[in-house]
Amino acid sequence: MPKCTIVESRFFSRKRWTAHLTLAGHWRYFRWVDDVLDAESGSKPVLSEAEVSEKIAFANRQKSLLEACYRGEIPEDLCTEEWLLVDLICNDTEKNSGLQSYLRNMMAVMIFDAERRGQVISQAELSGYSRSLAVAVTEAMYYFIGHDDPPPSHEARYLAVTAAHITHMLRDALEDVEVGYFNIPHEYLQARGLLPQDVKSRVYREWVCGRVKLARMYFQAGREATAQVKNIRCRLAGYAYTARFEWMLRAIEQDNYCLRSEYPERKGWRASLWMAWSTLTAMLVTPFVKLQPQALVIQPVQIEK
Repeated sequence: MPKCTIVESRFFSRKRWTAHLTLAGHWRYFRWVDDVLDAESGSKPVLSEAEVSEKIAFANRQKSLLEACYRGEIPEDLCTEEWLLVDLICNDTEKNSGLQSYLRNMMAVMIFDAERRGQVISQAELSGYSRSLAVAVTEAMYYFIGHDDPPPSHEARYLAVTAAHITHMLRDALEDVEVGYFNIPHEYLQARGLLPQDVKSRVYREWVCGRVKLARMYFQAGREATAQVKNIRCRLAGYAYTARFEWMLRAIEQDNYCLRSEYPERKGWRASLWMAWSTLTAMLVTPFVKLQPQALVIQPVQIEK
């Protein structure tokens, strides 16, 4: 088994490595992993036992590869896409780097997605899922965009992406239900006598309302953390990322918390202008405004019949 070295990697010389050190490039690997996990399953909400075992085995292989590379070991039987992960790790020279946090947490997200299909998950699992995704995306942004400037050290730096993930799961809820991914915890389903497919019911909409309010508060707290980011490009990326999902929250609120399968208007010019204006005003205003800390508690909200 060859050792992982920094001097030479499978595809990239050190000079080419610098050119490829972009966030978009490293999403290629996880995009491939995600595509493999979704392949041949189509719109079936429940997979066969053999299909589930095959996908979990693939996800665990990727996790084992990640761990092996961080031990300085490279397996022999790797495909082209897996060498992308090897090259990433072989050039990671920082102890406890943001890159390592990104890779480990994104791998945890992929494995959890492979295991949860067709299963109703708990609130603790749902929160852990969002937490892993939030850490992965946030650390990736700070590493690839704001690498030379230290990021905020407090936990609030993850709240904006946590809010974005909550919003993302609401946006995709109907599509996810059709293929066996349920984004509502079983505790709520049991307490309210719901099935995970009852996405159009009033009780489900009450849950959506609570998630929207929670996301709003997380976004507000996350803005304060983003305002403390020294790197201007990184701060701009953070506000632009937030604006995309805040627009989505507005659309859900305007629909009175009744989710849709598609939101084509989010790609229109009005939505683009709103997102650009939100990003610009955040860049100009937030550094000069001290946001007051608020308790992240859901307040009761009335839903129209």
